[in-house]
Amino acid sequence: MSINVRVVTPITTKGFRRTEDLFAQAVGFEVSHTEIDIGPGSIECEYDEAMSLPGTILKIIDAEKEGCDAVVIDCMGDPGLHSGRECVSIPVIGPCETAMHYASMLGHKFSVITVLERIRPMFENQSKIYGVSEKLASVRSVDIPVLELEDDLDRTINEMTKQAIEAVEKDHSDVMIFGCTGMLGCAEELEKNLKSKGYTIPVIDPIPLAINSAYICAKLKLTQSKHCYATPPAKRMVGYGEPKLRAVK
Repeated sequence: MSINVRVVTPITTKGFRRTEDLFAQAVGFEVSHTEIDIGPGSIECEYDEAMSLPGTILKIIDAEKEGCDAVVIDCMGDPGLHSGRECVSIPVIGPCETAMHYASMLGHKFSVITVLERIRPMFENQSKIYGVSEKLASVRSVDIPVLELEDDLDRTINEMTKQAIEAVEKDHSDVMIFGCTGMLGCAEELEKNLKSKGYTIPVIDPIPLAINSAYICAKLKLTQSKHCYATPPAKRMVGYGEPKLRAVK
């Protein structure tokens, strides 16, 4: 039976994530996709992230009910990562956590290239939560909102390149991470631009990495510890359709 990785995009903007782009990341397994039904149109601050949580958790629960083998949260804020892990027995993967740990293996210091300066504190906090803050060299932004990244791809890649070069030259970064999953597909171009300047620097595109990490976890039957992510106690929930959780001891 083929392994199915469900990608949950935690925003309500339809068409932001093209399913064919996700399918291209899967070799030897299946990828399915959904957006949330309630929540923000994009995530660009802590408020947006908080408003995405109920819808994201419900979609994670649905994924397990529908027979999926793993879930990837399609946002670098990893919204609902820990709470989602409590609710299901299948592995739940956050692209930010995954990317930061891989970056820590691939170099001594890494930088995050994200959309807006206002998001910088979010990544600094994430690096502390994930235990890699001493490896975070910098968080740099291209100053382009999430939903406008593809409006002018040349401009987006030029700004990425500018910020990445400064991260290498000024911040002594060894690895780049895209700080928005909306940057999917730009890693090869950025690596090429960096190489033309004499820098052989790996660029982590978080969604392909997260999807394939989720596949590996499912294939090896690895999932989150219920000693850490215990199933929530049964109690009345108002306004969320009384989600039924699988009881995992």
